[in-house]
Amino acid sequence: LRLFGQESLFLIGTRILSGTVSAQQAGGAFADVAEGIVHTVHGLVTDQFAGQYGKIRDQQTAIVAMGRLGSREMTASSDLDLILLYDYDHEQPDSDGARSLHGAQYFARFTQRLISAFTTRTNYGVLYEIDMRLRPSGRAGPLASRLDSFADYQEREAWTWEHMALTRARVISSSPEFRDKIEQVIRNVLTRPRDAAATAADVADMRRAIAQEKGEDDVWDLKYAAGGIVDIDFIAQYLQLVHAADKPEILSVSTLAVIDNAARLGVLAQSDAEVLRGAGRLYHDLTQIIRLCGTGKFNPAASGEDLLRVMARAGDTPDFSALEARLRETQAEVRRVFAAVVG
Repeated sequence: LRLFGQESLFLIGTRILSGTVSAQQAGGAFADVAEGIVHTVHGLVTDQFAGQYGKIRDQQTAIVAMGRLGSREMTASSDLDLILLYDYDHEQPDSDGARSLHGAQYFARFTQRLISAFTTRTNYGVLYEIDMRLRPSGRAGPLASRLDSFADYQEREAWTWEHMALTRARVISSSPEFRDKIEQVIRNVLTRPRDAAATAADVADMRRAIAQEKGEDDVWDLKYAAGGIVDIDFIAQYLQLVHAADKPEILSVSTLAVIDNAARLGVLAQSDAEVLRGAGRLYHDLTQIIRLCGTGKFNPAASGEDLLRVMARAGDTPDFSALEARLRETQAEVRRVFAAVVG
């Protein structure tokens, strides 16, 4: 699996650099590879774990993708934001193996085994780094959640930012029946009525907190710069939370699809949608190149001329200085739209 993953990412990467696939196509291809690996590892770990500890009656497990995997906007260096959900017959909570485990303990240990399968370093490296901080209660919460507990948490305790993250939730490995139950829980949460002003205040507060922690002045920090990727994501997530009760068709895990839906439904001005579409494509085109060709923050002064030429081509500009000027103008426009939509 490690060899397959590395070879697949290499092939996708060469096509990005040669310009034969778009950033959106590459993001989907990276996600396809990740989903295939996740589904395979899920099955292998389930069988191996059952060999040691047996199974609990009517047990079900599901892996829910969040973040860039959920939205199918991955890059070559993306980690996997995952949530594990489970269920079983509550009247018979003990596994039937020689080494029996009880309910929540069974699935907590199962999740640890799953994470190890991805992250243990072998001669072929690791599969993916796994981030499970988007689970209920974050680092303080259990690694895996029973479905009814997850639903109750999302209905009663989750903060606005957690529901923003939930707009990208996508079940990527599960039985069809359990998948349907999870998707219904997510849809119920996202389509409940909300106060637009209160939600806007929460979104704006979160954006300010991120700016204070990460900074927002580096034009080449495409994710966190003022008017960058986070602003577009937050606009799309805000629009879904405040309009999905009346217009559920606005919902999508894809940011650009949400922008299209919002414009079609009349809750986002067409001119603003054009700004966000163009900015989103530009940012993702450049991000794919940056993630392939370097580590850490991108520094034009420390980059070779060949990379700068590839960047300029990806941004459809004659040279790198024109690309930087276009980037600054685009970020200013996105920031204007954010202020108009969210405040």
